Formats: sequence, C-alpha cells, structure tokens
Amino acid sequence: MDQSPPPNGKSRMPLAPAKAEDQRFLKRALTWARTCVIGQPLSSEKMEHTLLSKFLALPVFASDAISSVAYATQEIILFLGMSTIGGVGLWEVKNKLEYQHYTMLLTGLIVALLAIVVFSYWQTIHGYPNGGGSYIVSKDNLGTYPGLIAAAALLIDYVLTVAVSIASGVQNLKNLPVVGPRFFEPQYLVVWCCLFTLVLMLANLRGLKESGSLFAVFTYGFVVMCYVMIAVGLIYPHLPGVHFQPHYQYVVQTWSVEPAARTFGLAVLLSAFANGCSAMTGTEAVSNGIPAFKEPKSHNAALTLIMMGVILGTVFLGVSALAMKFHVVYDGAPATPAVIDQISGAVFGKTGPTAIGYYLTQFFTAAILVLAANTSFADFPRLSSILARDRFMPKQLSNLGDKLVFNNGILILGALAMFLLIVKDGNVDALIPLYAIGVFTAFTLSQSGMVVHWFRLRGSGWRIRAAINGIGALATFTVLSDIIVEKFPDDLYVVVGIVIMVYVFKKTNHHYLDVANQLRMSNYTPSHEPATNTVLVLVPALHRGVMPALEYARTLSPDCRAVHVCTDPEKTPMLRERWEHWADDVPLVILNSPYRTLIEPLMAYLDSVRIERQGHTVTIVIPEYVPTKPWHALLHGQSAARLKLALLSRRDVVVANVRYYLQTSVEPPPSDSLTEEEPTIVAAAHGSHHGASHDH
Repeated sequence: MDQSPPPNGKSRMPLAPAKAEDQRFLKRALTWARTCVIGQPLSSEKMEHTLLSKFLALPVFASDAISSVAYATQEIILFLGMSTIGGVGLWEVKNKLEYQHYTMLLTGLIVALLAIVVFSYWQTIHGYPNGGGSYIVSKDNLGTYPGLIAAAALLIDYVLTVAVSIASGVQNLKNLPVVGPRFFEPQYLVVWCCLFTLVLMLANLRGLKESGSLFAVFTYGFVVMCYVMIAVGLIYPHLPGVHFQPHYQYVVQTWSVEPAARTFGLAVLLSAFANGCSAMTGTEAVSNGIPAFKEPKSHNAALTLIMMGVILGTVFLGVSALAMKFHVVYDGAPATPAVIDQISGAVFGKTGPTAIGYYLTQFFTAAILVLAANTSFADFPRLSSILARDRFMPKQLSNLGDKLVFNNGILILGALAMFLLIVKDGNVDALIPLYAIGVFTAFTLSQSGMVVHWFRLRGSGWRIRAAINGIGALATFTVLSDIIVEKFPDDLYVVVGIVIMVYVFKKTNHHYLDVANQLRMSNYTPSHEPATNTVLVLVPALHRGVMPALEYARTLSPDCRAVHVCTDPEKTPMLRERWEHWADDVPLVILNSPYRTLIEPLMAYLDSVRIERQGHTVTIVIPEYVPTKPWHALLHGQSAARLKLALLSRRDVVVANVRYYLQTSVEPPPSDSLTEEEPTIVAAAHGSHHGASHDH
C-alpha cells in the first residue's frame, strides 16, 4: 500500500466540484416549477404597481360580504321552519303571510344593521387612513388585550369564511342538472372543497393584483345576474302586456324532513336573525385592507365600502323578496336545492331559451362563493403580518414572498380551512353555527375603540362621530349577545379558540421581549480576558476529505487536536500508522466506544476538555465530503449530520463544518480504490502475496 506523499500539491482536490451539471439542472428545474406556479418574482420597488384601484378592490375585499346573500336568506328560512328549536311551521301555505312578513322583517333589520356598520366603518377609514382594522383600533384605544381578542376573533372568522364560502359554492354546483349528479356526488364534496381551496391559495400566491383581475369577472358577473334575476322576477311581471309564468316545478314548497312544531316565540326569530347575520361577515375587510389601495387610499377605500354596502343590501332584499314571492322552503336536507338555485330556476327555468339565465346565475353564484374566500386570503395574511410586526405572532408571517404577498399567511390559512372542511364534511349548514360570532366580536370592539378615539381627539364634530360609532357598537353588541345565546353550545368552540389564541399571542410576545432584552447592547460588557481557542477535529478516518479540515483547524489555534471515536478496534493501528505519516503535527486522540456509538464518547470527552481548558472557547471542526449527485447521500451514513444535530444541545462549543466536494469521475475507478479504506476486503477479492484465500 503506497503511503508516500504526492510529488506535488496539484493532485489535491479543489474545494468546489469540477462538474456540477446535476446541481445546476436541479436548481433550474425547481426555479422553473416555482415560476410556473407563482410567476416571476417582483422587486420591492414594484410594490406601488401591485396596489388596487376601486374597480379591482371591490372583488378582492367585498366578495365575501356580497356573496353571503347566497346563504343568508337561506339560513333565515331554515330557522323559521326548523322544528328542533320549536319552529313555527311558517312554510305551510296557510301561514304564507306570516312567512313573508317575518322573513322580510328579519332581512330589513339586518340591512339596517348593515347600514349602521358601513357608516361606522366609513368613519374608521377616515380616522385611521393608514389601515383601521379591528385589531389596530381596539389595541390603540382599548388596550392590548381587547386588541388581541379582536385579532383572534377575526383570524378564526377568516378561516371559517373560507370554509363556509367554498362549501356553499360546492352546494350550489351539486344541484346543477346533468353536471351536479355526475361530478358533485356527496362522497366527493370534500375533495372538491379542498381542490377549490388549493386553487385560491395558488391564485393569491401569484399576487394580489393578479387575483383581483381574475376575480373581478366572477364578482361583477354575480352582481349583474342577481340584479337581472331580481328585475325579471319582481319588476318584469308587472310591465304592461307581459305574461310572466314562474317555473314553480323547480321550487321546494314543503318541509321534507319532519313536520314542523306549532310553537312560535321570540327565540325562533332571534335564532333566525342570528344566522341571517352571516350576511354581515366581511364588512370590515375594506377597512383592514386600506394599505392595498391606490392613492388616495382612504378616499378609495371609503367609496369601495359604500359600493359594497349598497350592492349587499339591495341584493339581499331582492333575494329575500323573490324567495317569499315563490314561497321557497329550505329544510337543510341533502336533496333540497339551495335557495338561490330554487329562485333562479323559478325565474329563468332550467330548460328552454331562458335557461341560460339559470345556468349563468348558478355559475356565477358558485364562482363568487368559492372566490369569496379570497377576502380572507387577502386579510388573514395582512392581519397576521401586523401581529408579527408587533411580535404577537412568528416574525416569518411578516415576510413578503416573490410576488410581494405574505406567502406564509396564505399557506397557513389554506391548510386550516381544508382541515375544517374535512372535519365538517364540507357541510355548509354544519359550519354556519360557528360563523359570525368572531366578526361581531371584532365589530363591537372596533366601534367601541372608535368612540374612545373621538373622545381623545375632540376635534371638529367629535360628538356626532362618537355618537355614530357608539350606536354601531351598541347595535353590534346586541347582535353579538343574541348570537352567543342562540348558537350555544356551538359557539363554545370559537370562544375557547379565541382564549387559546390570546394566550399564545401573549406567550409569543413575552418570548420576543425576553430575547430582545437579552440582546440589547446596553446590557453588553466587553471581556478583558484574552481569547483562547481549543480546536477539535473529528476524524472518522484519514483520507483526502479530512485534510482540508485539518488545514483549517491549524489556522484557528495552535491548541489543535484530532479526535477519533473508535467503533472498530481492528482499524485503529492502521489509522495510527497513517496519521504519523501524514499529520504527525496534530495530536490524535482515540476515544473507545464499546457500544459502537459516536455521540456519548464525544460528549464525555468534551466535558473533560471543558474542565482541562477552563476559559477556552472549544471549536469542533467536522469534515464532510459532498457527493456529486443528491441520491448518493443515501449511500452514506450521514454521521456528520447526526453529530451536528447532537452538538446543537451544547452551549459551550462552536461547530464548524468543512466540506470537501467530490468530482464527477470520467474514467471508471480502479479496482484497488478500497485499499486504504478496507485493505482486507480488497485482498480477499483480488488475492495477495501472503496467501489470501480464493474460496468462493
């Protein structure tokens, strides 16, 4: 075995691979895939170009609120007839007048509440022109805990918004003729819900403006078709010379689940009102998203808020009026079509020349319900980034991605929504009871905070402004109290979730404050003792991959030694012999390991070094050779990685990793390549001058 040193230093391998086509190809493939999914990255200077105009901001921030008309009337009708809470049986034809009266009464009350909330948030936008979300307003004016409660309530509500909107959209698709029974069977609903959630995640990862441009078509298409449906159903029949025949065969007018009870009282109305208030969710989104608007931000946001309120109120009233005109009944049974499906079927029919109106209405309804979750995908990451900036959530949530959006928040929201959809089997009626409590908690805290805000400023007209927000706070608190009572015990899950999140927020903030305090330069005292360093090079064997690590260790300190953990005593003599020949200037320490482990002997030796070299910095140098192909790593033991992981628990050492990059071999390696590593194996395989065995 030739152990003579090379005649010159040219044969030493370079510290970079001579050929790295495999790594470059893999990197190019990953970059290409990322670009296809997310798009070309944007520089920070282009932030202004991603801001939204009023036309694009409406579908981004108001699609949640506008789309809620598709299930708000449905929930009112459901609770007016549900016998499990003492329903009144108003669905019966003989009670038609009462059915119409109470449905329209509750719809009108919710629209009036909507007007109060919109006007209140209009003031919030002008009071906080840089972004007046419930968290910021509550924290600034009421204190940290109210702000965190508002933030937790909103974050939970955003997750529920995604789940409810997508589940409701799929519900509308499953009732389409031909398409629904074939592709949207009950056992596949959850799969479709998760698929749509993934599509929304992808769209938002590609950037706010791109998603706004995409969703504008569906949002405005839904609004147009709703107004056409309302006009045809309510106005067109009253025009002179017009003979309008509703298609009643597509309307469910009986309660198919079980006979409704004959009891009626305030509890029924309050329950129906509480669930109908799901139409209010998403109203605060515009106020939260002011930073995403083009200049003048507050002016554009205020106009968008007014447009959203007008569209939501008028469409909600129109849908409820049509439902009463056709005496629509919804009992929540899987076979019962959604209310909006029944209404559009009655107005346009599902066959004939006007059926295109039905299919367009259902297509845009399903689309906006699915895309309504985009409001949450816009606001959840933004609110999370604000909380992260204030050190109440992990700092990673404030990082902007390639498309200048908060990627981590988008991914977390999508994962939580899919989990909720799977748990609830994609059933919108099972998700609604968890809904609205979070947003009305945020409403109440935000409006209360604005009252305090105006009292502090006491500017021009502050009394009127405080009174308006006070009315809003009182109204939303009344509704919140009703929701808490009527949705008990389902709302306990939300309440417990809020409490847990606030606790986590405070613990996270405490950690960041503690870290910052310990890292403050004012607490720093320079050491006047000379720095000394003891360097230990971990040597698994002596080969060319170890030599760069030894050379590096020599530059760190004269107090340098090599450490070998002996798991195979038969190889130790050869290692000592070769060490004296190639690296005799560095002491070699052999650590016996009777149980063939690397970690325990090394840790025990480190303890002895710390006692021996008190006041010294101990540096561990770990040599590691890097294969040319990623899959080659599977053929090696990865002991260096295990050692680095174990040393992370040591607070008294510095770990340095010296990599030795292998090259791609052009020629086949010689058959005696293992001579230095396993001489006995090579001798047995090829024979030797000492009578090696040739037995097979």
